[in-house]
Amino acid sequence: MPLRNHFRPPVSKKSSWEGFHAMWPASIVQHLRKLLPPGFTAEPRVRLGTVMEIDIGALEGDDAPSPGVWSGNGPGGVATATWAVAEPVVAVDTDPPEEYEYEVRIFDVERERQLVAAIELVSPANKDRSDSREAFVNKCAALLRTGIAVSVVDLVTIRQFNLYAQLMQLIRHPDPTMTLNEPPIYAASCRWPTKGSRARLEAWSHALVVGEPLPTLPLWLRPDLVVSLNLEQSYEQACQDLWIE
Repeated sequence: MPLRNHFRPPVSKKSSWEGFHAMWPASIVQHLRKLLPPGFTAEPRVRLGTVMEIDIGALEGDDAPSPGVWSGNGPGGVATATWAVAEPVVAVDTDPPEEYEYEVRIFDVERERQLVAAIELVSPANKDRSDSREAFVNKCAALLRTGIAVSVVDLVTIRQFNLYAQLMQLIRHPDPTMTLNEPPIYAASCRWPTKGSRARLEAWSHALVVGEPLPTLPLWLRPDLVVSLNLEQSYEQACQDLWIE
């Protein structure tokens, strides 16, 4: 079945792109369950907006000493010394940058659930601003540099940026078949394994076209172990589950 445009009618009137992007990672995991060899597992991950974490200091009791304050009991009673903080060089009212992630992570259970591969589904929020694009690309580059295979799939037709091309430029090995703007939708797999004292960067890329089937990508689990990531099968399953014709 062909690739649909999830950001334009008639598909956008029947199903939201958010719903599809949330469903597709689960469909990919279901298909990988039939392909992954023993000892490997896959999990869907969806994160929308800013993730807030509680500082461990916030869990301390009211009687805990405050940072920068010293108190002691001496002959003269309690002495307290406070530290005067200088004015900040930057003081701007702004919200933390939001992070949007739709992904599938593959783990090697026999190696203490070591992350071996990640499938990143690009969302409009990943492409809307330069800092969002840089955050997405830097995340993928960090995964590659640690030996984790990365697949990037972008169906976002309303933003004319190619994050895979930006990734390859960042690591200084551009893909000659793609630019920072073209094609706007694409699918690619990359790996950067090290064997002995030598590292080898490899990438497989495909331009996507609305109305045509999706490709099959290599999903590397180890330097010598690969399975096929059939995007078309999981894509069609997600569309069927959401009544997308």
